[in-house]
Amino acid sequence: MTVLELSLYVSLAIAIQVTLLLSMILYRYQRSFRQLKVQVSGTPAGAEYLLEELPEDQTATWQGWREFEVRRKVFENRNKSICSFYLVPKDGKALPSFRPGQFLTFRIPVVEPTGENKEVVRCYSLSDMPLADVYRISVKRVSAPADHPEFSPGLLSNHLHDNVRNGDVLLVKAPSGHFYLDKSDTSSVFIAGGIGVTPMLSMLSASLERNPSRETWLFYGLKNSDEHMVKEQLEKLAVQHSSFHLRVIYSQPLPDDVLGTDYQHPGRIDLALLRMNLSRKPYQFYVCGPGPMMESLVPALEEWGVPEQQIHYEAFGPASISRLARQGHLESGVDVPLEKSTVTFSKSGQSLDWDGSALSLLELAEDNGIKIDSGCRAGGCGSCETVIVAGEVEYMQVPDFDPSPGSCLPCIARPKHDLELEA
Repeated sequence: MTVLELSLYVSLAIAIQVTLLLSMILYRYQRSFRQLKVQVSGTPAGAEYLLEELPEDQTATWQGWREFEVRRKVFENRNKSICSFYLVPKDGKALPSFRPGQFLTFRIPVVEPTGENKEVVRCYSLSDMPLADVYRISVKRVSAPADHPEFSPGLLSNHLHDNVRNGDVLLVKAPSGHFYLDKSDTSSVFIAGGIGVTPMLSMLSASLERNPSRETWLFYGLKNSDEHMVKEQLEKLAVQHSSFHLRVIYSQPLPDDVLGTDYQHPGRIDLALLRMNLSRKPYQFYVCGPGPMMESLVPALEEWGVPEQQIHYEAFGPASISRLARQGHLESGVDVPLEKSTVTFSKSGQSLDWDGSALSLLELAEDNGIKIDSGCRAGGCGSCETVIVAGEVEYMQVPDFDPSPGSCLPCIARPKHDLELEA
């Protein structure tokens, strides 16, 4: 054997050892990264992920209401105001996938403070990526806003926190919604206000699982560390994964909240904060939070030059009704007079004048004693779906629930001209 041949054999042996070593390091890194994401989701190690891409015209579905059993409850923040519920199908059949960012609709019997029994319909975002055998939602305990006491969001959230136990059965509609993770490889910016972080957790987990090298940002705005959801797990992910940038913003820091450790910025999420952190390059923006944040931030992104198709957003509750007013009759903040029309409710036998003073057809009906079932009041759950006998409606925002042909969702609709509804 010549010296040259010996050198080649030695070099080859060294190259094989280096390759094996790098493979082992990569394997350990991926395993550690997956374990951290498991900590964020709270799912067992070795859980099977369902991240197949669903066609645009297809989503997870079953007909009507399906029974789900509460497998376990987990409080996700320090003051225990946010609780996660892990749900498994009671029939034992396969659990379909969904698009990260979508929500579930629930119908749950509760007892009102007056003692009256009532079935309440609400929508809650799925707060983890698709898993093979469990859905997770995370619910914040809230009280009714003073300007919308009829919405009563706290009625169900308090019931879930206080009365729902492991083993209880809940009625659930299939995942739905048009707010979900884009399929492209464009860098992603997730902007969450308060409990609006729940769909972001689903998108973030799926994004890091599908494409760990994609540049990803999470701007998470909340009051302080008492409300901070999955705080330690998000911090570990940011340390572990160099492409994930976490920015936490406290509006009312507690005395022991440390700037630079517990949170990175005081105040609220605004365009100035985004411009300070983000470079001038294409991003897919995902925004979810309370009404005031949505109504200021979404237009600000457009004014910054972000194309409309790269801004995805969702608001919760009654705030959703006004979040897209700029798309309808409030262009550029200027009211456009609405054409006066007559709305006839055929079953109730009432014909009412529409002058735009009511926020929606649902509010017009309720103000005049006409009963229309409702749930989310934001175009998400479909509970208020009503047949159109004659005429047309226009929506103040794109519905997350797709009504049947010839029907509408009065909670986010207004009449185009004279209208007759089967209600």
